[in-house]
Amino acid sequence: MILAGLILLLLALFGAPLFTVIAASAMLGFSRAEIDLSVVAIEFYRIAEMPVLLAIPLFTFAGYLLSESGAPGRLVRLTRALLGWMPGGLAIIALVTCALFTAFTGASGVTIVALGALLYPALVKGGYRENFSLGLVTTSGSLGLLFAPALPLILYAVIAQQLGIAGRVSVDNMFLAGLLPGLLMLLLLIAWIVLSSRRQPLVPFSPSEALAALREALWELPLPVVVLGGIYSGFFAVSEAAAVTALYVLLVEVVILREIPLSRLPATMRESMVLVGGILVILGVSLASTNYLIDAGIPSKLFATIKEFVTSKLTFLILLNLFLLALGMLLDIFSALVLMVPLLLPIAIGYGIDPVHLGIIFLANMQIGYFTPPVGMNLFIASYRFGKPVLQIYLASLPWFLILLMALLIITYWPWLSLALL
Repeated sequence: MILAGLILLLLALFGAPLFTVIAASAMLGFSRAEIDLSVVAIEFYRIAEMPVLLAIPLFTFAGYLLSESGAPGRLVRLTRALLGWMPGGLAIIALVTCALFTAFTGASGVTIVALGALLYPALVKGGYRENFSLGLVTTSGSLGLLFAPALPLILYAVIAQQLGIAGRVSVDNMFLAGLLPGLLMLLLLIAWIVLSSRRQPLVPFSPSEALAALREALWELPLPVVVLGGIYSGFFAVSEAAAVTALYVLLVEVVILREIPLSRLPATMRESMVLVGGILVILGVSLASTNYLIDAGIPSKLFATIKEFVTSKLTFLILLNLFLLALGMLLDIFSALVLMVPLLLPIAIGYGIDPVHLGIIFLANMQIGYFTPPVGMNLFIASYRFGKPVLQIYLASLPWFLILLMALLIITYWPWLSLALL
């Protein structure tokens, strides 16, 4: 069994598709337990019965449509017109724009690629230092994963519900729980921007430019109200809000504004559904793997082992943060969720950690792990996107990393921040 596990680990390290490694491990475990392997297929059928999963393809499609349209440019113009008079106004605009964009696309690398060409030159032209601008765009590329309707929030809720031990973990609760921690991260970074940009020239407020920018972005402005207001007021279920969002974005960008030609629409659909397909395949085989882990009692055995060495909840949280930061460097957030949540959630509950709070800790760590040296994925994406040495990106991101690390500690050790709105 150990030899088989080592072989699977080596296959993963040498680039075998993640879903094949997870499926092989689950099938091997069921086979050794003399359980019919049809249970793996049954798990795929189970994900088809989850109404909340409809939200994943719909929100993803809406996010891809927005990235293909002129919506990011209109959003930047509007926020600049409204906030450009503030110290660090342009940098704050870049930060908030990236956070909102990532919340809708659910993928941080996409934000750097899609908005980097727009924001980085604008920051440098606006008089901001090159390293400051690089650090800002690299860091803000992963912000937004704690804001609705980010896909990782939905996926964590789905996985936690399948374990049957996390009663109040729902998509609605995860959306609410991420709001205050996400705002804390944004506010700390905005404070750093204002402190660092005291000598930057300001853009005088122009009522005519603000009105023109508002008029230009008029079609995109209802989106946050429709999604967040509809869900939090109880008017929409999450899947219904996703359907309304996708339909609204499709009508606005394709039919009304005509920024995405009909000939481009099939390619956009295909690209977005490739991502969705990958998530669902990994989720299906991971649910089978999770069932095997639960049947074999692996989480309880793991908890008993850890409990021998770690008796304090505080110590466990410190070790959890270190582990998740390392995990965020090595794995994309979707893979990390489906692989680690089934193992970590029962252990965390054993230490008295609220499962909703654990979800926010998990996602906040993964968000920072994307640009944690030396191998955070966004560091290399930014290096490639802006044509800069990766060492320069490391140094440029360091102050932002330290600030978000401080925010992470507050989120981890002050559960009220995640649970106050529930």
